[in-house]
Amino acid sequence: MTAGPAEVFKGRRKVPNSSEVGKRNVPAPRCLAFGPFVLDMLRGALVREGRPVALGQKGLLLLQALLEAPTQALSKTALMEAAWSDAVVEESNLTVQIAAMRKLLGPQPDGGAWIATVPRTGYRFAGSVRVLDSAADGELPSQPTSLPERPSIAVLPFANVSGDREQAYLADGITEDIITALTRFRWFRVIGRGSSFVYKDKPVDSKQVARELGVRYVLEGSVRRSGHHIRVSTQLVDAASANQIWAERYEMELTEAFAVQDAIAERVAGAIEPELLKTESLPAAARSSGNATAWDLVRQGTWHFHHVGQQTHLSARKLFREACRLDPELAEAHLWLGRVSAGIVAYGWSDKLAQDIREGLDAALKAIRLDEKNPYSHYALAICSIYANAPEQAILAAERVIEISPSFALGHLVLGMGQFFRGSASEAIAPLEHGLMLNPHDPQNFVWFNVLALAYLFAGQTNEALAAAVKARKIAPAWRPTQETLACCYVSLGRLPEAESCVELMRDMENPAGDALAPLRLRNPHWADEIAHLLLECGRAAPN
Repeated sequence: MTAGPAEVFKGRRKVPNSSEVGKRNVPAPRCLAFGPFVLDMLRGALVREGRPVALGQKGLLLLQALLEAPTQALSKTALMEAAWSDAVVEESNLTVQIAAMRKLLGPQPDGGAWIATVPRTGYRFAGSVRVLDSAADGELPSQPTSLPERPSIAVLPFANVSGDREQAYLADGITEDIITALTRFRWFRVIGRGSSFVYKDKPVDSKQVARELGVRYVLEGSVRRSGHHIRVSTQLVDAASANQIWAERYEMELTEAFAVQDAIAERVAGAIEPELLKTESLPAAARSSGNATAWDLVRQGTWHFHHVGQQTHLSARKLFREACRLDPELAEAHLWLGRVSAGIVAYGWSDKLAQDIREGLDAALKAIRLDEKNPYSHYALAICSIYANAPEQAILAAERVIEISPSFALGHLVLGMGQFFRGSASEAIAPLEHGLMLNPHDPQNFVWFNVLALAYLFAGQTNEALAAAVKARKIAPAWRPTQETLACCYVSLGRLPEAESCVELMRDMENPAGDALAPLRLRNPHWADEIAHLLLECGRAAPN
């Protein structure tokens, strides 16, 4: 039975901010070995005689805690803090994880368990542990023979180029905040601070870092402070090819150090995540899906999804459905099925509206059950809720997105969209503007600029509405709603010839089966009537 929306929002837990996250100044040993196993903590992987062991994230954290204190009894509280530092969970979660780990590891050579129960206390690791400072004795390859299935990134300590060694704290703080912000995205792995800061003040290149940390992407940067002015330069490199994927420079007035750190980290993380997504989708799309894993299919589907068109969206949906079939427990497959379902409805490519939006909602809700802390899961629920005529539910889901990942642009954008379709035009403007600032180059921003234009229009800020509508049409001149909105703005400003030119262009456009403003017509018919009136002013009857 499908869980209702209210159930999804029960028992939410506080997500720590960057100041609450512990910082490790001394890196832990790279590898801990026991019996035939090696735990590589930099790569976040457990191998047995060179072969990966499918131990989940919580299991890896628990195993690391036990191995770092061999023969010592660790309390249940300490172990739960190690694996669930950002959440409050029942003790039964620990019991389940320990049982699963024991089953996966099997017995020691003498028949005893690797993990022993300490009555009325907790657990201890019962075997002997060897510390490996580097790969040794053939237990691990000197470099990854293949990259992890999920992409990974290392954020190198930003260089302080201010000419003042005392300003190093600012560069370190920005680096740490970016690492923290990026870890909130669940679909790629971020190397922890302790490992990244090994390279502080050392001349290294991206390929060396990638080889030693087992990552594909490296983020580098520098911080320059001059008086109360700060400039941060960043670049994201694909270490496999040494190609620069993305680069940006940020300039701010330094009024309060921590506020600047937070603002820059938010903007960098918000910009990097979609660039990684686009880059990861390219090689997946080039592969045949004949022997593809569910993860491959998801990456192929995202490539089609980002090339907006009816056939590409339908192809993406087919790939996401197949990924869900191959791996029903893969949250990413379900959340992307939710996203594409909403897109098919929004762009007017659905001939079964109720069925498609129900499929999207069900997929999004399952994604949340599988991975409640993935911001994309809640975003999928939010965008599907918009087209299910449930803007209040969309707002709740969007607020959860932002709670999990404050730098996730889509969370702010869909929050603004939900507020707009609820009827709060003025309230919608700030989150829409903030989301567009976080991710200014997304090729699908025409949707958000169009909603922003309408929000400004109904808030009585017609000049701002026109500016947003012009941006929407510039990105997607062939999408009919951008022409409609721009025409309304021109009419509102008394610029009828320009409005008529928009209408003339619309005559040659396909009138989609769907209606991008359908939620508006259902919840705010007076706004829909005003749009119809404005369009009639330039000689066109509005669609029913």
